[in-house]
Amino acid sequence: MEGNGESGSAHHVVVVALENVLALDIGIPLQIFGSWRDGPYRLTVCAEAPGSVPMHGGPALSVEHGLDCLESADTVIVPGYLEPEQPSAAVAAALARAAARGARMVSICTGAFALAAAGVLDGRRATTHWQYAAALAGRFPRVSVLPEVLYVDEGQVLTSAGVAAGLDLCLHLIRRDHGARVANQLARMLVAAPHRTGGQAQYIDLPVRPDRSGSDGLAQVYEWALCNLHQPLTVDQLAHRAGMSRRTLIRHFHAETGRPPMRWLLDARLGRARELLEAGELTVQAVARHCGLGTPANFRTLFKAHVGVAPSVYRETFRP
Repeated sequence: MEGNGESGSAHHVVVVALENVLALDIGIPLQIFGSWRDGPYRLTVCAEAPGSVPMHGGPALSVEHGLDCLESADTVIVPGYLEPEQPSAAVAAALARAAARGARMVSICTGAFALAAAGVLDGRRATTHWQYAAALAGRFPRVSVLPEVLYVDEGQVLTSAGVAAGLDLCLHLIRRDHGARVANQLARMLVAAPHRTGGQAQYIDLPVRPDRSGSDGLAQVYEWALCNLHQPLTVDQLAHRAGMSRRTLIRHFHAETGRPPMRWLLDARLGRARELLEAGELTVQAVARHCGLGTPANFRTLFKAHVGVAPSVYRETFRP
């Protein structure tokens, strides 16, 4: 697969198709960088082994080029792939060499795992699909994972969140290379927003009920608190409900939810607010009251800070 623009001066973009590459993830850079007539980009798709490459969500890709294409790449893009495992030693080495000689390294969605395995993300901020952010952080502790953003620009290295966020990042690359006017024109052709409001946080499911509960008492506390979010709950109330000391309750909350009690309550309230905004026509004041988030002004401030967009924007985005 080879894109338009054969000029030697064209910026060479190489897209690495790993096994079970996600169809939309690879389709985005192909559309963005492969549809220019007579430059400014030249697009190549490569794979570890040229030939048929399985694609998740579509037919197999027929790829003509191997990893040696990375030696001449100006930009290397690694789209996401299904259930990201450690890439082969050959892929990791090729990515590391490309980064070492100064190629711009880009990942979409779970492609971040391949860059991380190659050491490209060490000491850098990065993101990936919100469902895999914890796994990326756990597997690669030298990477500072930001699960709440749509993309991260670290100069030579750029990473995007899941799936459609790859479009945001690719448009950002066009904006960096050729300015806002060109990027906006392309976005208009793609019927896409040049800039999306907010970040990945508005798409994340906030985990409220722990996957496991080490104590029946705490399980009852979780359920009781979720039924009383409209009340001004305190740590002392939760501890009394659980029959524990304040210190013991805080320790158990950290062990089971990874958060202190008041942060768990805030996440629960924000989760309830999101449900109400999606499902009904309640006013902002009514949503704030039902969720125990104070005045409408306080609710707007908290919601924007933690979800990334204003309540009204969130409602417009997710209401059926």
